[in-house]
Order: sequence, then structure tokens, then C-alpha cells
Amino acid sequence: MICCWALCALPAWAAHGYALWGTLKYPAGFAHFDYVNAAAPKGGELRLVSNSRASTFDKYNPFTIKGSAPAYLSQLLFDTLLTGSLDETAAGYGLLAQDVEVAPDGLSATFRLRPQARFHHGKPVLAQDVKFSYDTLVGPFTSPAYKTMLIDVAGVDVLDDRTVRYRFKKPNRELPLTVGGLPVFSRDWGVEDGKAKSFDQVVVDEPLGSGPYKIGPVRFGKDITYVRDPNYWARDLNVRRGTANFDRITVKIYKDATARLEALKAGEFDLMRFFSAGDWARRVNGKKFNTGELVKGEFQHKLPSGFQSYVFNTRRPLLQDVRVREALGLAVDFEWMNRQMFYGAYQRVNGLFGNTACETHGLPSPQELALMEPWRKDLPASAFGPMTVPPSTDPPSSLRANLRRAQQLLHDAGWRVQDGVLHNAAGQALVLEYMDSNEGGVRTVAPWMRNLEKLGIALRFRSVDFALYQQRLQNFDFDITSIAYGGTNNPGQEFADLFGSKAADTEDSGNFAGVKNPAVDAFITALTTAKTEAQLLPACHALDRAIAHGHYLIPQWTAPTHRMVYDAWRLERPASVPPYSPGETWVIDMWWAKNPPGP
Repeated sequence: MICCWALCALPAWAAHGYALWGTLKYPAGFAHFDYVNAAAPKGGELRLVSNSRASTFDKYNPFTIKGSAPAYLSQLLFDTLLTGSLDETAAGYGLLAQDVEVAPDGLSATFRLRPQARFHHGKPVLAQDVKFSYDTLVGPFTSPAYKTMLIDVAGVDVLDDRTVRYRFKKPNRELPLTVGGLPVFSRDWGVEDGKAKSFDQVVVDEPLGSGPYKIGPVRFGKDITYVRDPNYWARDLNVRRGTANFDRITVKIYKDATARLEALKAGEFDLMRFFSAGDWARRVNGKKFNTGELVKGEFQHKLPSGFQSYVFNTRRPLLQDVRVREALGLAVDFEWMNRQMFYGAYQRVNGLFGNTACETHGLPSPQELALMEPWRKDLPASAFGPMTVPPSTDPPSSLRANLRRAQQLLHDAGWRVQDGVLHNAAGQALVLEYMDSNEGGVRTVAPWMRNLEKLGIALRFRSVDFALYQQRLQNFDFDITSIAYGGTNNPGQEFADLFGSKAADTEDSGNFAGVKNPAVDAFITALTTAKTEAQLLPACHALDRAIAHGHYLIPQWTAPTHRMVYDAWRLERPASVPPYSPGETWVIDMWWAKNPPGP
């Protein structure tokens, strides 16, 4: 019997995996995940291109704040205690851990490590390494997102060499999955002459993980190759069967998007994911497409839509009035952009939880109102009405009507037009800066800028290099920017980093909007402490309403497919697409080379 502490009265349970709501799809002893080809041959090379806005990388340590690590390094080099399947949500199966035991009071999770687990330098993965990894990740040199995500972890105990217990400050149904998903690395990483470096000084020391790949040949500024470890300890484990099929994975770096596209057409790499609807519709063509060597693939998925958004930095005085933020959003004409610029490829985002059970619609339920009423003074009155719907310009609506509504909101907020320029009572003009790390980003912002001019608002586009962009984001030194927030079927403590009051004052946190609202904090707490799905959903909806009606974000757009070009002469893939696969991760993990060379 498999159950979780929230649903069962057993004294404790140990199992091959952990499910948030008590049900695992795969039973103990399962052979492999359904969506892999367990007989996929090993060998060959996968040639990728980095889609990162960072032009290159300057370190191998993906966990420290400063610098940029190579694409896919964390995924390929570091194993975790648990690993998720891609055809169910909110579940984790033993990888480094052979089983997990959750205490009946929900205040601890104990993991037993597999005796065969090994790091790349041959030493066993021990409980002391798990504790070292956790202590390092919540230390002073890593992203504050780890500290926020793990704020309810009281500590880690080494019970013996292969048994480790995470203690929790309070019951939280998600924490066994959260700690089970942390990367584990060796205590020997960064040790020189018997002395351990400070973690911020572990920069180009080759990582000591236990994953299926190691770092191979590297040409800084040009490419990095990961090589498959032939002695990978988990190669025959059920959760790894049919994965890590390529002997080499090379990631090439192009600083220019046009050069990257032309290199794909020339056959310099095997796979490229597309995020530009214009490129996909008009520029993905050529001889190799005509011969069938290169194929355009649109793969349907069931992933959360995420909430890619324009983000207002409410730390800025000009953006602190919710009426001003709402007015700015009314000037975005998504429908025109989708027709004229995106070839109809996108859907409008609305809310934080699109395409998940937490998606919010209509009026608040009695359960939602019970959470919201104590915080009525901290919430917009509109939050107690219907859920927001992004303004549309499709008939019977129109851009003209939306701009008139925006004018009224700005008037109510004390702004007046003088000589075509909007001023407040102090005579200050409403001039804002949009920050981007890509000069080409002006194309999608320009229509919004033109519409804002009609209101007397000046929105200035500022392109900065990626390093400065990162620095300014970390310091919250911007007015407006775009953030592609990933969605989740399993919302939890990460929302404290995105919208919690403490994170608003923490440099390099994810709270770019500067949200500081006790109601939001209360809803995040209700979300993370929910013991059943019936308790989770109202908390999700209350949080969703608070953020949406606070107009901290202007929702942008999302696509229901993964758009990828791949080399059909060099690559083969499994018959089925796992519904929750995050894009190229599916290719990296589960595709294989056609006719790979023998051993």
C-alpha cells in the first residue's frame, strides 16, 4: 500500500517513491517508464545549440550566484535522491535513494541510499554527501531561491553512512519531493591539497556529481562536450533505463541569433528549439528541409502554461499605484500582435496556474472567500469579484475602448495630460524604461510603446548586455522587463521567492515585482501547508486573484506545443511523447543516434 502522511494513519511508510497525494502510477519493481525505449542503443553524438541569452559560460559551478554555467550541466552531471516521471505529476521515484519514509506527523523524511551509487571519481554517495550538498545550497554563496524554497527545512541528520533524514519545521506535503529533488554532489568537489575551498571559489573545478555524464572537451566561447560515463552506476536502474543514450552531447555557442539559424540550416547541429513564431513560420526552410534531413516537429504537451509576463517593479514610485499598472496593461493589444507578428501561434496567458488544476475562473468559492475575508483591507475590491480576463481588442471590444478605460484610471490616480504628456500633481511626467538583454526585443514592445504614447506616456526601450541585465535584475534596478516564469502542477514554497514579502527585500530573489502584501504571504502559507488537494486549490485561487487583481504583471503569451527542428537522418525517438516533458530535455534524455557505432 502506498500512501502519504496526509492521508494515512500508519505510523510511517517506506516506499520506492513518494506521491504528493498518495498515488504513484508505477508500482515497486517496475521495469521502466512507459514512454522510453528500454532497448534504445547507446552511442553516437547529439549536437545541440545553446538558446541561452548568455553569450557563453565562465564557470562549471551552476549553483553560485555570480557568472554563467554551461547549458544542461546540472541536468547531465548531478543525480538526486528522487526523480520524477514525465507522464504523471507530483511524484518522485528513488534514484540515489532506494526508498523514502515519511513520518506520520509529516515532520521528517528519511532516505536510504543505494549502496551502488557512485560519484564520478569512484567514491560512494554517502549520507554525509547529501548533508554537505544541502548545507552548501543554503549557504551564503548560492541563489537565495534555495534558502526560500527550503525555509521550512529544520536540518539534516546523518543516521548512518547510507541513511539521511530531513527534518521539517512544520508539516508540508511538498517538502519530501523538494528535498528529494536537490542536486547531490561530493564533499571532494573543490578540495585541493586536502583543503576545501570556499564554495564561491569553486568556479572551474570539474563538478563531482553522480549523473550519467561528465565534462569532456571544452572550447570556451565556442562549445562544450559532455561525455557519457561508461561506468555510470544507475545505467541499469529502472528510472534510468532507456535514457542517456548518446556517448557525447556537444553544446555549441552562437552569440548571434541569425548565425545560429544559418548554422542549423547548414547541418552544424542536430536539434534546435524555436521560441520565435516569426522564425518558425518564415525562416525555417532550405535545402535540408526539402530533402527531409531536417524536420520541423511540433510536439503537443500538457505542461502548465506558465505566466510569461511584463513585470512592473513596484519599488519604483511611478509604478506603486495599482490603477497606473492596470492602465499600462490596457494599452497592450495582444490580438493585433498575434495576427500581425506571431502568425496566430500563441494563446494569451492569464493567471499563475494556466493548464493546471489550480487555474482560476469566475467568482471566488466559499472556501476561497474564507481565506480572503480576513485580508480584505489588503486586497483590491475587484479580487472579490470575477477572476481577471486580459483586455481584448476583438469585437465588441476595441483598443480605443481600452485606452479610454486607461485614461479614466489614470485620471482617478491624479494624472493629467499637458501638451500631450501625462503629468502627476507634482508635475512629474510618466516616463518609464523597459529593460531587455536583446536588441531585437524592441519589435514586440514597439506596438505597446505606440499605444502608450496616445495616453501621454513615454516608454523607452533599453537594451543592455546580458551580464549587466543579470546584475540589474539581481539589484531590482529596472522599471519594466519581461520574465518567462515557468508553470507548475505542484505549487509550493517557490512562490514565497516569487511573491513573498521577505523576498521583496532580498537581493537576487525571484520577487522582481517587489510584492509586499500580508494577504499574499498568508495565501502562500496556506498553499504550502495544505494537507489535501481540496485545501490546496482554494489557496492557489486566492493567491492567483491577489496577484492578478494587483496588476503586478501584464500576462503575455504561451504556446501549446514544443517547436523543434531535428535531424531525422541522425536521430531517432520513442514512439510516444511524454505529456509533461520540458522540451529538449526529452530529446537529451530519451532519443538516440541512428545506427550508432558499436563499442
